[in-house]
Amino acid sequence: MAQWENLGRAGRGRNGLAPGTVGGQTSLVPPFLDDTEILRRLVGFDSVSRNSNLPIADFIADYLDRRGIRIDRNPSADERKTNLVARVGPETDPADRGGLVLSGHMDVVPADEPQWESDPFTLVDRDEAYYGRGTADMKGFLAVAMNRLANLDQKGLEHPLTLLFTYDEELGTLGAERFAKTWPAEEVLPRAVVIGEPTSLRPVRTHKGHLQMRLVFPGVSAHSGYPHLGRNAIEPAGRAIAALTALRQDLEAERPANSDLFPEVPFVALNIGTITGGSAVNVVPDNCIIQIGLRVLPGLAGADLAARVSSHLEKAMSGEAFLVEVLGDSPPFMLDRASAIHRHGCDVVDQADSGSVAFATDAGWLQTVGFDCLILGPGTIEVAHKPNESIPKEEFRATVGILDQLIHRFCEAPPR
Repeated sequence: MAQWENLGRAGRGRNGLAPGTVGGQTSLVPPFLDDTEILRRLVGFDSVSRNSNLPIADFIADYLDRRGIRIDRNPSADERKTNLVARVGPETDPADRGGLVLSGHMDVVPADEPQWESDPFTLVDRDEAYYGRGTADMKGFLAVAMNRLANLDQKGLEHPLTLLFTYDEELGTLGAERFAKTWPAEEVLPRAVVIGEPTSLRPVRTHKGHLQMRLVFPGVSAHSGYPHLGRNAIEPAGRAIAALTALRQDLEAERPANSDLFPEVPFVALNIGTITGGSAVNVVPDNCIIQIGLRVLPGLAGADLAARVSSHLEKAMSGEAFLVEVLGDSPPFMLDRASAIHRHGCDVVDQADSGSVAFATDAGWLQTVGFDCLILGPGTIEVAHKPNESIPKEEFRATVGILDQLIHRFCEAPPR
């Protein structure tokens, strides 16, 4: 059990939770909070990906540290960050993997923009919405999911309910990758997963992946008045940009399998994202770095596209020295329409079918180890990475009923 500091009625625990009382005595069980209060606490953590996520993970783990709930950590290699797995109910039957997983990420993107109208790490109630960094992406879903687990009637469970909260999704689904590669095979979890990314509560069964690459061009520095003593690293990088532009145009003309699922951008999108190099206008630059991203369609492999980029550049650069590195590879994702989570997810929101999104999620890695993932959550991606991020109150409240129905169908009722 978590060790709560006994600071008296006005005291706070080490994670901002006041100890509960039972029969006038201080209890080690944390008090229940309503969904909005949990959201307020979660938004208050500066869990930008550049920081350790241990403070917010500790808060979540301590809040869920109740009778019958098992909590496990799946730490990063350097132990500076962690995934959280919280489970309640009977053990998962490896034969059918019944039950339900509610999944989301604890990290958020930076909130450094000057356009914020309020403190991004303080929840603000305004205009029928809650404002703050992470409200939509995706602490609103985390708050509702936490209370579904904490308040569940465990006596009625036929199958387990599980929470899987990850780290560094915003840096390239790194926590989900770590989980997929290191979670013990004998620790079986339910097959059906709801990932609460902001979809305005519309079910999504497929998305593109995101392959991130870096090109490094070496040079030799020199005084710009004596250029023959150096080698300019930016000039070959310029030729590489022209070659990448040609490759981008080739990719845009192609229509691989499943392109029809992404009518707005029915191709692999290549983006030249950043270029850095040189130190001063009077110095021959000794380095230049280009970072690119490719949005990979389901059915294609990031490794194959990385090889294509390398081959294309080698032909275009005529023996020029450069280095190609893969920085991250978030796989594309597609869920079978016939899967139970797809059928029931569409049913509870009264939609005949699901859609697609162009951004990557943890589903890409989770499907590689046998999970069936449906992406369904409150809020919209259109405000997720912008100043004054918000979640509509109506959608925040509606998430409660949606998850309660899915929990009933997958965890309390006989499977069908």
